[in-house]
Amino acid sequence: MKIPFTKMHGAGNDYIYVNCLDGLYFDPSEFAIKASPRHFSVGSDGVVLIMKSDVADAKMRMFNADGSEGKMCGNAIRCVGKYLSDGGFTQKDILTIETLSGIKTLTLYKENGKVERVSVDMGRASFKKQDIPVLTEGEEMIREPREVLGKTYRMTAVSMGNPHSVIFTEGVRSLDLERIGPTFENLPIFPERVNTEFVEVISDKELFMRVWERGSGETFACGTGACAVAAAAVRNGISPSGEDIKIKLIGGDLTIKVSESYAVSMTGGATKVYEGVFEL
Repeated sequence: MKIPFTKMHGAGNDYIYVNCLDGLYFDPSEFAIKASPRHFSVGSDGVVLIMKSDVADAKMRMFNADGSEGKMCGNAIRCVGKYLSDGGFTQKDILTIETLSGIKTLTLYKENGKVERVSVDMGRASFKKQDIPVLTEGEEMIREPREVLGKTYRMTAVSMGNPHSVIFTEGVRSLDLERIGPTFENLPIFPERVNTEFVEVISDKELFMRVWERGSGETFACGTGACAVAAAAVRNGISPSGEDIKIKLIGGDLTIKVSESYAVSMTGGATKVYEGVFEL
């Protein structure tokens, strides 16, 4: 079976995008497992399907590199907006995209007729343990100490429609995420596993983060993770609400704004790399 695809990335968070507007004609989990390995295949953080929706302009389904289905990816959804606009599937500058985390609204910014940047209304961040979920006592996990591999980390748990654990610490650039990441991802207190962000504070409006994503490992960027980090920074009194917060990632920068009610918006680039055909 031959599957046409488009390779795209948002701040280095790269996915394989497949046009499924006429229907799904292959096993997306199998495709993600076979196409995602770097050096041996296309190479990506996973696969994104662009589909028809009965409730929005389009629907996005995303699959991690291990074949598991994720609920939402902030970097990927920006690329979905670029794909639909640049490909002539829509003439709108404001789009709605259905995801497993609800309907997201995108605003497209063009240069020379092509989408270069996209703002996404990411919804509200939630710190309620039942929304994440977290299996510990209390209603929230805010800078809660937890020992992992013999070291104590202070975790702030956040839901951006998917689960995040944010850790403000030092020496983030030198962390051995390949060693510690899987342990954080599979902590028993997170029954659905968790994305873990390690964050260094540069200033109140500039933060550097690295992320270990459940099902994919370390990625160059994570849109929902950047939103979770900004929300956690506001919640912990590190950053102000209502102002732009620059989140610096390995793959580039994202601009996040968090309101007093923890409504989050994200703005960043979307880049097409190339097109190809994969034989499954």
